[in-house]
Amino acid sequence: MLVLNKKLDMQSSRRPLEGRAAIVTGSTSGIGLGIAKALAEAGSAVMLNGFGDRDDIEMQRQSLAEAHDVDVAYSDADMSQADAIRSMAEQATRRFGQVDIVVNNAGIQHVSPVEAFPPEKWDQILAINLSSAFHLVRATFEGMKTRKFGRVVNISSAHGLIASPFKAAYVAAKHGIVGFTKVVALEGAEAGVTSNAICPGYVWTPLVEKQIDDQAKSHKIPREAVIRDVLLKNQPNKRFAAVEEIGALAVFLCSEGGTSITGTAIPVDGGWTAH
Repeated sequence: MLVLNKKLDMQSSRRPLEGRAAIVTGSTSGIGLGIAKALAEAGSAVMLNGFGDRDDIEMQRQSLAEAHDVDVAYSDADMSQADAIRSMAEQATRRFGQVDIVVNNAGIQHVSPVEAFPPEKWDQILAINLSSAFHLVRATFEGMKTRKFGRVVNISSAHGLIASPFKAAYVAAKHGIVGFTKVVALEGAEAGVTSNAICPGYVWTPLVEKQIDDQAKSHKIPREAVIRDVLLKNQPNKRFAAVEEIGALAVFLCSEGGTSITGTAIPVDGGWTAH
């Protein structure tokens, strides 16, 4: 016990992820960027990934590196392509020396009834929202187990625990992520590698803000009505989670404090899945 307490005391005296290195997919905006910022603030080197304006991404990369005095890289790897994902993992390993933390956040959405759901959209969503997590973990898992430390954080959704109509591919992928999380947890348990899924409800991001404006205009109702009666209808606390909340949870799961937390699916949904 004295040894454990000393270890935790040493950890708390510095940034909890000092010396670690992470890949965060889909991290040029929204939840992914919030997690990347939180990991960098905690001392981890970070590889950003995603699409967007190259100049804007470079400004984000430089700002993050300078603000937190960590190495920040960027990969434009397409999360629907297994070869690109493997190359990103290799790039991160060359840059940082190792990959300790993988955050699988990349995802897309399409809404349609099952009978009208485009097969190509189904394939694309499963590839990006589910298969990409497999390919990235597969490319980094052996190194984590060899070093006796690793953290896999999969961003699932409240829809990884419950379903909603018209989101067949998204719900299937997010349920799949929860199952994959558990398998990785079992396989990594004795090697010091944890695997957990974070399951957010609605999180305040620029994408959600645009969705509010679009629905208000389309349905000719006030923004407040869209927020309370449409988007947050199923969230009992009637508020959006902040990206900072998701980032803080990710940091905790990746820290020494999260050592015994593995194989879980943690809702951050204001009570949505408590119904």
